[in-house]
Amino acid sequence: MINAATLIQLKAFARQDGLLLGLFWTASFALTMMSPQSPWGNILAMATPFFMGWRLCAFRDSALNGVISLRRGLAYGVYTVIYASIIFALVQYVYLRFIDNGTFMGILDDGVKVVKMVYEQQGMSTAELTQAVESMHSVSPLQWVFMLMMQNIFLGSLLALPVAALCRKKGSQ
Repeated sequence: MINAATLIQLKAFARQDGLLLGLFWTASFALTMMSPQSPWGNILAMATPFFMGWRLCAFRDSALNGVISLRRGLAYGVYTVIYASIIFALVQYVYLRFIDNGTFMGILDDGVKVVKMVYEQQGMSTAELTQAVESMHSVSPLQWVFMLMMQNIFLGSLLALPVAALCRKKGSQ
Protein backbone atom coordinates (compact mmCIF):
# COMPACT_ATOMS: atom_id res chain seq x y z
CA MET A 1 0.00 0.00 0.00
CA ILE A 2 1.34 3.42 -0.95
CA ASN A 3 1.28 5.90 1.88
CA ALA A 4 0.71 9.43 0.54
CA ALA A 5 2.66 11.08 3.35
CA THR A 6 5.78 8.99 2.72
CA LEU A 7 5.56 9.67 -1.02
CA ILE A 8 5.29 13.42 -0.37
CA GLN A 9 8.28 13.21 1.96
CA LEU A 10 10.29 11.22 -0.58
CA LYS A 11 9.54 13.71 -3.36
CA ALA A 12 10.39 16.68 -1.13
CA PHE A 13 13.81 15.26 -0.30
CA ALA A 14 14.31 14.22 -3.93
CA ARG A 15 13.61 17.81 -5.08
CA GLN A 16 16.18 19.20 -2.65
CA ASP A 17 18.78 16.64 -3.60
CA GLY A 18 17.85 17.00 -7.28
CA LEU A 19 18.81 20.66 -6.98
CA LEU A 20 22.14 19.68 -5.43
CA LEU A 21 22.76 17.03 -8.11
CA GLY A 22 21.83 19.55 -10.82
CA LEU A 23 24.37 21.99 -9.38
CA PHE A 24 26.93 19.17 -9.22
CA TRP A 25 26.35 18.41 -12.91
CA THR A 26 26.50 22.13 -13.70
CA ALA A 27 29.94 22.34 -12.08
CA SER A 28 31.06 19.34 -14.12
CA PHE A 29 29.70 20.90 -17.32
CA ALA A 30 31.31 24.27 -16.55
CA LEU A 31 34.69 22.65 -15.95
CA THR A 32 34.40 20.73 -19.21
CA MET A 33 33.43 23.81 -21.21
CA MET A 34 36.08 26.05 -19.64
CA SER A 35 38.90 23.54 -19.98
CA PRO A 36 38.05 20.64 -22.31
CA GLN A 37 41.52 19.12 -22.01
CA SER A 38 41.30 18.94 -18.22
CA PRO A 39 39.92 15.74 -16.68
CA TRP A 40 38.15 17.49 -13.79
CA GLY A 41 34.79 17.88 -15.51
CA ASN A 42 34.74 14.20 -16.43
CA ILE A 43 35.89 13.17 -12.96
CA LEU A 44 32.98 15.06 -11.42
CA ALA A 45 30.54 13.49 -13.88
CA MET A 46 31.86 10.03 -13.05
CA ALA A 47 31.44 10.78 -9.33
CA THR A 48 27.66 11.03 -9.80
CA PRO A 49 26.87 7.60 -8.29
CA PHE A 50 28.91 8.45 -5.18
CA PHE A 51 27.12 11.78 -4.86
CA MET A 52 23.76 10.04 -5.27
CA GLY A 53 24.71 7.45 -2.66
CA TRP A 54 25.81 10.12 -0.22
CA ARG A 55 22.51 11.98 -0.58
CA LEU A 56 20.46 8.77 -0.38
CA CYS A 57 22.20 7.80 2.85
CA ALA A 58 21.57 11.30 4.23
CA PHE A 59 17.86 10.93 3.38
CA ARG A 60 17.75 7.45 4.89
CA ASP A 61 19.47 8.49 8.10
CA SER A 62 17.79 11.85 8.69
CA ALA A 63 14.22 11.18 7.55
CA LEU A 64 13.78 7.41 7.84
CA ASN A 65 15.67 6.58 11.05
CA GLY A 66 18.35 4.70 9.12
CA VAL A 67 15.98 2.27 7.38
CA ILE A 68 15.19 2.26 3.66
CA SER A 69 14.00 -0.45 1.30
CA LEU A 70 15.37 -1.07 -2.16
CA ARG A 71 12.09 0.08 -3.70
CA ARG A 72 11.99 3.37 -1.78
CA GLY A 73 15.68 3.97 -2.46
CA LEU A 74 15.13 3.36 -6.18
CA ALA A 75 12.14 5.70 -6.26
CA TYR A 76 14.15 8.37 -4.43
CA GLY A 77 17.04 7.98 -6.89
CA VAL A 78 14.83 8.16 -9.98
CA TYR A 79 12.96 11.23 -8.72
CA THR A 80 16.25 12.90 -7.79
CA VAL A 81 17.66 12.26 -11.27
CA ILE A 82 14.51 13.59 -12.96
CA TYR A 83 14.57 16.81 -10.93
CA ALA A 84 18.33 17.22 -11.47
CA SER A 85 17.94 16.63 -15.21
CA ILE A 86 15.30 19.34 -15.52
CA ILE A 87 17.44 21.85 -13.63
CA PHE A 88 20.55 20.90 -15.59
CA ALA A 89 18.64 21.14 -18.89
CA LEU A 90 17.68 24.73 -18.05
CA VAL A 91 21.31 25.57 -17.32
CA GLN A 92 22.49 23.91 -20.52
CA TYR A 93 19.87 25.70 -22.59
CA VAL A 94 20.91 29.10 -21.25
CA TYR A 95 24.54 28.22 -21.90
CA LEU A 96 24.06 26.84 -25.42
CA ARG A 97 21.62 29.56 -26.48
CA PHE A 98 23.25 32.66 -25.04
CA ILE A 99 26.84 31.98 -23.88
CA ASP A 100 28.44 29.18 -25.92
CA ASN A 101 29.67 30.92 -29.10
CA GLY A 102 30.60 27.56 -30.68
CA THR A 103 32.65 26.03 -27.86
CA PHE A 104 30.29 23.03 -27.49
CA MET A 105 30.40 22.20 -31.19
CA GLY A 106 34.17 22.74 -31.21
CA ILE A 107 34.58 20.11 -28.49
CA LEU A 108 32.36 17.71 -30.42
CA ASP A 109 34.31 18.41 -33.63
CA ASP A 110 37.61 17.70 -31.86
CA GLY A 111 36.25 14.35 -30.68
CA VAL A 112 35.07 13.49 -34.18
CA LYS A 113 38.51 14.39 -35.61
CA VAL A 114 40.11 11.79 -33.35
CA VAL A 115 37.58 9.16 -34.42
CA LYS A 116 38.08 10.17 -38.07
CA MET A 117 41.84 9.59 -37.78
CA VAL A 118 41.20 6.11 -36.37
CA TYR A 119 38.80 5.36 -39.23
CA GLU A 120 41.38 6.49 -41.78
CA GLN A 121 44.14 4.43 -40.15
CA GLN A 122 41.92 1.36 -40.33
CA GLY A 123 41.12 2.07 -43.99
CA MET A 124 37.44 2.66 -43.27
CA SER A 125 35.25 5.20 -45.07
CA THR A 126 34.67 8.49 -43.25
CA ALA A 127 31.74 9.58 -45.42
CA GLU A 128 29.13 8.59 -42.83
CA LEU A 129 31.12 10.28 -40.10
CA THR A 130 31.30 13.49 -42.13
CA GLN A 131 27.56 13.33 -42.69
CA ALA A 132 26.99 12.83 -38.96
CA VAL A 133 29.08 15.92 -38.18
CA GLU A 134 26.98 17.96 -40.62
CA SER A 135 23.84 16.68 -38.92
CA MET A 136 25.19 17.63 -35.48
CA HIS A 137 25.76 21.19 -36.65
CA SER A 138 22.14 21.51 -37.75
CA VAL A 139 20.71 20.57 -34.33
CA SER A 140 19.30 23.52 -32.37
CA PRO A 141 20.25 24.21 -28.74
CA LEU A 142 16.77 23.16 -27.61
CA GLN A 143 17.13 19.83 -29.41
CA TRP A 144 20.58 19.26 -27.88
CA VAL A 145 19.25 20.02 -24.42
CA PHE A 146 16.31 17.67 -24.86
CA MET A 147 18.58 14.84 -26.05
CA LEU A 148 21.00 15.40 -23.18
CA MET A 149 18.16 15.58 -20.65
CA MET A 150 16.73 12.26 -21.84
CA GLN A 151 20.21 10.73 -21.68
CA ASN A 152 20.68 12.00 -18.12
CA ILE A 153 17.31 10.63 -17.02
CA PHE A 154 17.98 7.24 -18.61
CA LEU A 155 21.53 6.80 -17.33
CA GLY A 156 20.72 8.29 -13.93
CA SER A 157 17.76 5.96 -13.52
CA LEU A 158 20.00 3.01 -14.37
CA LEU A 159 22.51 4.21 -11.77
CA ALA A 160 19.76 4.57 -9.17
CA LEU A 161 19.32 0.79 -8.90
CA PRO A 162 22.84 -0.15 -7.76
CA VAL A 163 23.00 2.95 -5.56
CA ALA A 164 19.70 2.00 -3.90
CA ALA A 165 20.90 -1.59 -3.49
CA LEU A 166 24.12 -0.47 -1.82
CA CYS A 167 22.42 2.06 0.45
CA ARG A 168 19.41 0.06 1.62
CA LYS A 169 19.13 -0.94 5.24
CA LYS A 170 16.61 -3.17 6.88
CA GLY A 171 15.12 -2.35 10.25
CA SER A 172 15.90 -4.43 13.30
CA GLN A 173 13.64 -7.47 13.44
